[in-house]
Amino acid sequence: MSKPLVIQAEDLDPAPAAWLAERCELVACRYDDPAFPALLARADGLIVRTYTIVNTDMLAGAPRLRVVARAGVGVDNIDLEACWGRGVVVVNTPGANTRAVVEFVLASILDALRPRVFLHEALSQEDWNRTRKELEAPRQLADCTLGILGLGRIGSQVARAAAALDMRVISYDLQDIPPERRFGAEPVSREALLAGADILTVHVDGRKSNYRVVDKATFAGMKDDVVFLNTSRGMVVDPVACAEFCVDHPAACAILDVHDPEPVAETSPLLEIANVHLSPHLAGGTKAAKREMSWVVRDVWRVLSGEAPEHPALSM
Repeated sequence: MSKPLVIQAEDLDPAPAAWLAERCELVACRYDDPAFPALLARADGLIVRTYTIVNTDMLAGAPRLRVVARAGVGVDNIDLEACWGRGVVVVNTPGANTRAVVEFVLASILDALRPRVFLHEALSQEDWNRTRKELEAPRQLADCTLGILGLGRIGSQVARAAAALDMRVISYDLQDIPPERRFGAEPVSREALLAGADILTVHVDGRKSNYRVVDKATFAGMKDDVVFLNTSRGMVVDPVACAEFCVDHPAACAILDVHDPEPVAETSPLLEIANVHLSPHLAGGTKAAKREMSWVVRDVWRVLSGEAPEHPALSM
């Protein structure tokens, strides 16, 4: 019998890719390659990451497709209902990048609170003293309240790390999170979260109701010197509202790792604002995290073998 055909539309770690290639006919072909439609017509499986859009139109050209795998966590780029309607199983890798994102959040907070330079030449006593005085940090973590909007898989682990650094942690989530999963975070109202957070970090999912959930009114409820971070979804933050807030509040800063659209457009209102810091979707970008995300191939093979997947994607 011929092996099932699986298309690798975006990058995978070499080891998981080699593992699947021993079991399937694995063909690397980007979603925007002219050869992609012809391969899709014969494909039993499709592996994507962030930028391949799986929708009704694509599925219409994939009559044999049995499984779509997201080598990552969010499935915003996959129409789950359209897949399920055609009997296509969708799988992902929840938890694969949690440690990486938590590290990035902590590093970003420290960047904002602890200014520093690295010396590459000797300084005079006068320059030495001046530099030390200029870089004296006005706040330290244990003096700050961390607010977490969305206390799910990543938000709860951010709370755990912050508690270990003696920060006060408050949180708001649509769900009633059990105490054992809060890691010391105190649940408060959304209004109290915004008003009380010295640092506010967003960890919500990509459901439609979260579109621009951080809007002008949300920013108006924050402290004038808040450190605001978004590593969740670009679409949750209104870029115009964020830009206006940061321009009007120079003591505040925004650290945004995810954007809508990606890459950041030349017309983005967030560019060239001194206290807005944009990074190119790096939070989950460690080799270990990407390797773990690439092991979604195990569930690809489970589905193609007629078994139940370990991590089916859930409705949002």
